[in-house]
Amino acid sequence: MAVEQLYFWATIFVVLFLLIANTIKVLREYERGVIFTLGRFYKVKGPGIIIVIPMIQQMVRVDLRTIVMDVPTQDVISFDNVSVKVNAVIYYKVVDPQRAIINVERFMDATSQLAQTTLRSVLGKHELDEMLAERDKLNEDIQTILDRQTDAWGVKVANVEIKHVDLDESMIRAIAKQAEAERQRRAKVIHAEGEQQAAQKLVEAAEKLAESPNAIQLRYLQTLGDIAGEQNSTIVFPVPIDTIRQMVIGK
Repeated sequence: MAVEQLYFWATIFVVLFLLIANTIKVLREYERGVIFTLGRFYKVKGPGIIIVIPMIQQMVRVDLRTIVMDVPTQDVISFDNVSVKVNAVIYYKVVDPQRAIINVERFMDATSQLAQTTLRSVLGKHELDEMLAERDKLNEDIQTILDRQTDAWGVKVANVEIKHVDLDESMIRAIAKQAEAERQRRAKVIHAEGEQQAAQKLVEAAEKLAESPNAIQLRYLQTLGDIAGEQNSTIVFPVPIDTIRQMVIGK
């Protein structure tokens, strides 16, 4: 009889312990508990110690910290019909635990799938040059669309970053040739602009010299001095047209 009573009280103790363990829940500072009473939403509790009535109430834990999610590599056709592979990373967090649990099944999977389709949709509207040069704008566009669509799930998308835009070898070679052609074009333009400026300066100098005959004579003497200072075996003396004309008239 004593043994049976011992087993009885031991059973009661175990049952009470299990009831208490299932009744008292401890939630961390970054956790919230969505409580359902007989299947109906009751309230959101936490953080700290909360009471959940066994078999009457159920609790779903929700993490409120920012989640970092890699978006798998997506095959994207750009607006100018170039095939590229793009991957990205998104940062989001739950701001409304009630909607995150009730309005969508597995909000993490739903956010991941939405991010993949949005990435393909947004990048497909832009040309390759924009993908490579305007990533900040594309990141902002994708983040705005995701945040607007996940708002009904109680999820806030804080940031989106495109990590890699991978091209095939033929496209890389084509871009390199394009860049080289662009550098050559700029060099020719700079050279042509320099020639134009030099020609303009020569015209201005000629106009100045034409205004003063004495300046022409000084320039002539300076040229002779420059020629005489060089190690030349043959020296050609330039004779002004006016001098030749005077010699002819003098005859």
